[in-house]
Amino acid sequence: MTVEFLYLLILAVFLIAMLYSSVGHAGASGYIAVMSLLSLAPDVIKPTALSLNILVGTIATWQFYRAGHFSWSLFWPFAAFAVPCAFVGGQLNLPTQLFKMLLGMVLLYSAMRFFVQSKQSTQIHEPPRAQALVAGAGIGFLSGLTGTGGGIFLTPLLLLMGWADAKRAAAVSALFVLLNSIAGLAGNVSATKALPSFLVPLLIAAALGGMVGAYFGSRRLPPHGIKKLLALVLLIAGLKLLLS
Repeated sequence: MTVEFLYLLILAVFLIAMLYSSVGHAGASGYIAVMSLLSLAPDVIKPTALSLNILVGTIATWQFYRAGHFSWSLFWPFAAFAVPCAFVGGQLNLPTQLFKMLLGMVLLYSAMRFFVQSKQSTQIHEPPRAQALVAGAGIGFLSGLTGTGGGIFLTPLLLLMGWADAKRAAAVSALFVLLNSIAGLAGNVSATKALPSFLVPLLIAAALGGMVGAYFGSRRLPPHGIKKLLALVLLIAGLKLLLS
């Protein structure tokens, strides 16, 4: 990677961490989008995205928890099977073309969810336990397999089904992303025994962006405009992966 590309990646990571953390996400799909646009190898993209996710997820979890939005009763059924399934998914390395196709679909799905704001039920209710356990397991496996934390799937699900309001969904997703990312990275490192050499400056950029975004997102900013901007990046990267 050239110095110019590294500087561009550092700036992109800062902006993505800031924007995503404002809605309770850690930014994996955004990091994947940018690294895909820069044509980095899949075996570099996955551990990098998960490492950044862990850092930003920690920051977002703390900020939303401090703001009083977290619900343990809503969180644990989704997380119970998600974490071990994320570890299993993190151990698997798919063929390059299949990896690109799967990531492209994940990014396009994320873009669609950001473009189309789901109508939230006015009556918030707890999810059925069995549905939460099964959904968490599936999201966890997919998060480990693709190098995302699962928030891009969990947050829309919580809102669409009327299981949480926007702030609570963000708070629950932040910790969900953090734990899945830890499990996914552990699975990946156990299989590859390596981390990217340029990770440290990206972690610094992600920490700074995450602190800014999580603070304002948990207390001040509405997420709608941010989601529209993120959707454009995800759409471009997803199409690039599927068409290349």
